[in-house]
Amino acid sequence: MPRRRQPPPAPTWAQRWRAMRNLPPFLRMVWQTHRGYVTGIALLRLLRAFIPIASLWVGKLIVDAVVAESRSPGAPDWRHVGGLVALEFGIIALGEVAARTGTLLESLLGDLFSNRMSIRLMEHAAELDLQHFEDPSFYDRLERARRQTVGRIALLSQLFGLAQDAITLLTLTGTLLAFSPLLFALLVLAVLPSFLGETHFAALGYSLLYQWTPERRKLDYYRMIAASETTAKEVKLFGLSPFLIEQYRTLADRFYLANRGLAIRRNLAGTGLSLLSTLGYYAAYATIVYRTVLGRLTLGDLTLLSGTFSRSRDLVQRTLLSTTDLYEQALYLDDLFIFFAMKPAIARPARARPFPRPFREGFEFRDVWFRYPETAEGPVPATDVPDDDPAWVLRGISFRIRPGERLALVGENGAGKTTITKLLARLYEPARGVVLLDGRPLAEYDPADLHDQVGVIFQDFVRYDMTAEENIAVGRIAELARGEGDEHARVIDAAERSLAAEVVETLPARYRQMLGRRFDGGVDLSGGQWQKVALGRAYMRDAQLLILDEPTAALDARAEYEVFRRFAELTEGKMAILISHRFSTVRMADRILVLENGRVLEEGTHESLLALEGRYAELFNLQAAGYR
Repeated sequence: MPRRRQPPPAPTWAQRWRAMRNLPPFLRMVWQTHRGYVTGIALLRLLRAFIPIASLWVGKLIVDAVVAESRSPGAPDWRHVGGLVALEFGIIALGEVAARTGTLLESLLGDLFSNRMSIRLMEHAAELDLQHFEDPSFYDRLERARRQTVGRIALLSQLFGLAQDAITLLTLTGTLLAFSPLLFALLVLAVLPSFLGETHFAALGYSLLYQWTPERRKLDYYRMIAASETTAKEVKLFGLSPFLIEQYRTLADRFYLANRGLAIRRNLAGTGLSLLSTLGYYAAYATIVYRTVLGRLTLGDLTLLSGTFSRSRDLVQRTLLSTTDLYEQALYLDDLFIFFAMKPAIARPARARPFPRPFREGFEFRDVWFRYPETAEGPVPATDVPDDDPAWVLRGISFRIRPGERLALVGENGAGKTTITKLLARLYEPARGVVLLDGRPLAEYDPADLHDQVGVIFQDFVRYDMTAEENIAVGRIAELARGEGDEHARVIDAAERSLAAEVVETLPARYRQMLGRRFDGGVDLSGGQWQKVALGRAYMRDAQLLILDEPTAALDARAEYEVFRRFAELTEGKMAILISHRFSTVRMADRILVLENGRVLEEGTHESLLALEGRYAELFNLQAAGYR
């Protein structure tokens, strides 16, 4: 039996009021999206707000005119009655045209707003640090923020609808007060209980969805890997389908039980409160009928007041419920604004130093310590962590790499090789010590300038579901997007130098061929073919610092030999960092660092390290023995 989660606590009224503070910035965002659409919607809503009272009042005049004409001894005045009917038709037709036009404008504004918010979300995510994307709680917040970019314009419709209903309600309640204050009092008593109940359960509904965000992401993950092209082989061969289905079923049942309990409580409470509302309506209706029978009201008055009370009740109930829903929507907006309020820790300094082109002294690690941020209980100051804590990935690393030098990093998995490259590219900041470029801390330079001069091909490089040309041009995609220069020729040149050209030549549409299976007509490549495409990005990048993480891991022996033959060309005049478990790759470096437990254990050339007969020689001999 799936275990139940405790029902969420209801937010306080102070929390609800704080959620409403999201509405002004939201309205500013909508106004900035398209001022013309917003103005048109507001004017049409204002016009529609007066349609109900106008139609009810003309309806009263028609009934009174019909009664008067039926009692008149002479011939009926059809012109008068017909004119009133035509007037009511015109009012209703005007309301229909205004409603249809407003719906069109709101639909157009909604699509535009959704597009703008999605772009803004992507732009802001691009500004955040890498550590954010390695934090599970960040993904919960990002998931909730993403959900707000689609359909959140419905909140604008609710706001305009609420304003329209409020104006209409003022006209209708003014009519009720003019005839009888008692009717107005009955109206308020009829709808207030429903409002309080819906407000309470709307808050509980949001709290439930908020608490279940991690589980909902897991549901999406299980659903994806159970039926995905990238996982289909292992799922079938390992027989994972029953396990994945059971995981999904268990989690989905738990969420269903939690949601079912809340839905049942909401329904029972809503039914009881709705009956109270209905009782209040018929008490008011009985009062109107009683006064009409006594002759205090005309039949036209009866029609006007009964219609006014009925519409007022519906409007008050709808207004109060819209206010409740407005609060719920404002709570969801909280997720969006919290995400936009997140700031990167690695930011451009107020007065960034001019970036060196070319590098003069190169990079230096000076007593660098690093540990990945703890996400469960928040970051811990580095000064509070003992030196022997196993969380340290790097422990007092010090070395230099000069312009034009090729440096290889060797060590077992977890030794800190990839972490060093992330610090070089300033994707992270050291916990202690400093990384220098040309004798100045990296923090004094603009990170964007640094990234522009770093070309990185990670072992887990991304296989983009784009064309072959775009996959190679990723190294300098901005120029391709802007159409600067002969970028297609640069792509072809990079493909030929990285051996990706021989892969592209086998594709039906060559450089225009869509890669990957996500879209129609897409073609997937083998691991070695993808690696050639990724290497093409390094040639395309033409940066001062190249970082190659296992650049030949998926290549066959012949392709690996060709890459080695061109390696000197790729790294000529550049600093290069090589990470590889293949010593045939490592020995091409000018200098080798051997890492162990986050420290530099050995340093030197291939020949000097072999002569040292230390850890490097041990690893080399083990690999050589494997080949023999």
